[in-house]
This record gives sequence, C-alpha cells and structure tokens, in this order.
Amino acid sequence: MATQDTNSKESRHDAPQIHTETRHTVIYGYTRHELSKVMKHFESQLPEFVKISIDSDNLVTRITLTGVESGIELLRFKMNRYHQNLNRIFSEEVVATEDKSVAQVLGELLHERELTVACAESCTGGNIAHRIVQVPGSSAYFLGSVVSYSNDVKADVLGVPRSDISSHGAVSREVAEAMAKGAAKLMRTNCAIATTGIAGPDGGTKYKPVGTVWIAVKYGDQVVSECLHFSGDRNTVIESATNHGMVMLINLLRNNYVMQEDVNDD
Repeated sequence: MATQDTNSKESRHDAPQIHTETRHTVIYGYTRHELSKVMKHFESQLPEFVKISIDSDNLVTRITLTGVESGIELLRFKMNRYHQNLNRIFSEEVVATEDKSVAQVLGELLHERELTVACAESCTGGNIAHRIVQVPGSSAYFLGSVVSYSNDVKADVLGVPRSDISSHGAVSREVAEAMAKGAAKLMRTNCAIATTGIAGPDGGTKYKPVGTVWIAVKYGDQVVSECLHFSGDRNTVIESATNHGMVMLINLLRNNYVMQEDVNDD
C-alpha cells in the first residue's frame, strides 16, 4: 500500500499543470446575424485549446476567449495574439478590451478627465441615469437627470424653444440638441446625453415610426446628434437607445466619433 501511495504522489507530481487564460472584448453595433458573418473566419482559425463565447444584448456584444493549456508563458503569448487579432477585426467598434459594461467605460473616461455629465431623457425615461449610477463611484461625475417626458418640461425646465417643438416636432434633431444643451447648462456639466423618441407600442407615424429616436450628446462646445430606428418592443427600444447614447459620448470623448450622414426627418 505504501508503494502505491508513493507512485500515486509521483504521478500527480509529474502531471503537467493546466493553466487557464481569459481575454475579453466588448464591441457595439452588430446584430447577431452580422456578427456571425464577421466572426466566421476568426473562429475557424482558433485552435482546440481556445474556446470562444459570445453574449449579445441590444447591440452590445461581449466576446470571451478562454485558453486552457500547460505552459503558462506560451499560453499567455498565444492568447494575447488571438486577442489582438480579434480587436483588429472590430477596430472601430471596440468599447472595451476588458470585461466592463458600457456605463463603466463611460464612467472611467469621465473620472480620468475630471469631467461631469447630466442627462435629459424623454423616451428612455431615466434609464440612462439608472445605468450610470449603477457604477460605484458615479457620484464623482454624474450630477443629475431631467426626465422631460412632456413638451412643457422640455421648454420650461430645459429651455427648449417652443418654436423648435412646433416646427420640427418633439422627436427631432433640433429638440434633442437643445435638450442636451439645456441639461448641461442647468446642471453645469461638461457633458450631456439627451434622448427623444417613440418607444411604442403606439405613437408612431409614417415618417416617424415606432422605434425612431433622436439622440444628442454634448462634450464642451461640441454637440452631435443621430437619428436611429430601433426594432423590437418598448423595452428593447429603451435599452437600445440607452446603450447608443452612452457609446456616442464614449466615442466623442475618445475623439473617434464619426458623424452620421444628414437625416431629413421632416
């Protein structure tokens, strides 16, 4: 019995130690169908010891690479290479190269630069503010939000010109940008995110169907806006607009924001 125990210990000692290395990439802007096409070649090139998992939710996708092999230094080298190749594929869409939420990434940028942000939300009903304050330490950069569901609140609290609402409608570039400027002025912040749209299930028109959302973000003196047409139910539209607004500000802060082509929604 003693000999068997000794052999067993020696076997365990001689067995190669197995190591696990994980890499994360968070991207924004792809549907599941689009992602499967883009990722097909990359996935086919991965060796058996590397597994990939993809979790996509309202255009935010978390891609995780997990490598399991003996020899920690070689494994780390290989995993870094695969991670770099993955990030190159989505060079313009990468939000984070770690396992972080969009709100975490935005918060870190604001905190590092000692900036502050406020929100003016119509169709998202405070959801952007909710997501921002879920991040610990957000009180250092988030000052507040106005849920301006009615036109009177847009005009009386945020200072949106009533003439803009009458001429262009509440769901418009002019109103979204005025909301962002108004929130920043009201709360004295460097940055702002504003949303105005039609989350559904009712309220859509021929020219502005359900899912139409205007989003404006402000950083310093720069204000940019986009018109989006989200699909899905009410909650999906709200979550999608929330993600998009935060990503717009992230890109603006990183100085890699790409202007949307002019949209005529009149």
